[in-house]
Amino acid sequence: MTTAATLLKLEKVTKLYVAAAGAEPVTVLREVDLAIASGESLAILGPSGSGKSTLLNLLGTLDQPTSGRVWLDGVDLSTLREEQLAAVRNRQMGFIFQSHHLLPQCSVLENVLVPTLADAGRKTRVGAGERARKLLLRVGLESRLHHRPGQLSGGERQRVAVVRALINQPKLLLADEPTGALDRASAQSLGQLLAGLNREEGVTLVVVTHAADLARQMQRALELRDGALVAVQP
Repeated sequence: MTTAATLLKLEKVTKLYVAAAGAEPVTVLREVDLAIASGESLAILGPSGSGKSTLLNLLGTLDQPTSGRVWLDGVDLSTLREEQLAAVRNRQMGFIFQSHHLLPQCSVLENVLVPTLADAGRKTRVGAGERARKLLLRVGLESRLHHRPGQLSGGERQRVAVVRALINQPKLLLADEPTGALDRASAQSLGQLLAGLNREEGVTLVVVTHAADLARQMQRALELRDGALVAVQP
């Protein structure tokens, strides 16, 4: 049996915040070590304020650790300049948030294609329209291509956001409370969709959530407690 290579690795990552000048710093993450295999699906659980979103922002290079290192596909991200990090985010990562952040004036298809506009010379832009249509068919939105976000349900809008996150064929998909604004049925459906796309696309999936039902659909689950990650018993 072949073991999948590590795609994402954290080495003794600590994150401190200072609320105000002269105040004692608050330690959100404490020397976190984590290895995520290529193609794996991982849920990170924890209550509000536990540091889940902070951790996801560090994985997605939207923030930097106070100390420690984050590696993506063998590259130490701390060695990259900001413009290089922006290229990593666009080319190798996809992001899904609790709020879909769709452009209200654009159609479903146009919203999905927005990430392809950042680098006109990339080969992934060739055939992007066809890939978008195939993915929208996969998530059951083939009849909504020319609808505006305001004409969709909450669950449909979040599915559009999932397709948008996948359009550039990222290695890593990061989802921050993706079902938090959905009703129970829509949340269950979106969780199943994410798990299915993880398998079909081969994309590594990290989901931050407080929802145990969503976490159970991932291959592995960890919980943030007092700034440290601990395994969740099945």
